[in-house]
Amino acid sequence: MATKRTQMMEMTRAKLIRTAREAFATKGYAAASMDDITAEAGLTRGALYHNFGGKKGLLQAVVDQIDAEMVARLMAAQQRAASPWEGLLEEGVAYIEMALEPEVQRIMLLDGPAVLGDPSQWPNQNACLLRTTQTIQALIDEGTVKPVDAEAAARLINGAALNAALWIAAADEPRAVLPKAVEAFRQLAAGLLQAER
Repeated sequence: MATKRTQMMEMTRAKLIRTAREAFATKGYAAASMDDITAEAGLTRGALYHNFGGKKGLLQAVVDQIDAEMVARLMAAQQRAASPWEGLLEEGVAYIEMALEPEVQRIMLLDGPAVLGDPSQWPNQNACLLRTTQTIQALIDEGTVKPVDAEAAARLINGAALNAALWIAAADEPRAVLPKAVEAFRQLAAGLLQAER
């Protein structure tokens, strides 16, 4: 019996997240009403409050879902690269490029930070920072990157990618900003490389 109840709760959560994701992406967080979201999902406001505590909690669940999808895409970009250094760059560039996607732009880069606060402080950023730190430490150990503090370098690399994406998302002409942001990101990152001997 408990399994059936758990399945029903998971289905309810999934419906609400799917419906809210669509509403937040097309209308924006402020314009997406809880009544419209619950009606579209065929559920009650009580279900929304029970599962997420309110609209802000629902946004957090949507952000977590999109973030997990983005991380999978970033890891794939890193793994396709010819070297660990290129993988680090490709992961950063892929993140910046995602700022052109309407759903990422609206939910993750505009409404998410406005409602949930500084993205660099979101819980999911810790795992990303740890991965970047480990990658940079490995690059230091192999002699590709200068001997700097790996966590400091990871924070700066991740911060540069995040701020480039935020710039693109808020720009009047995002597609015009993208190549400038990517070029500057690559040049900044290149400053970590050991000089050729």
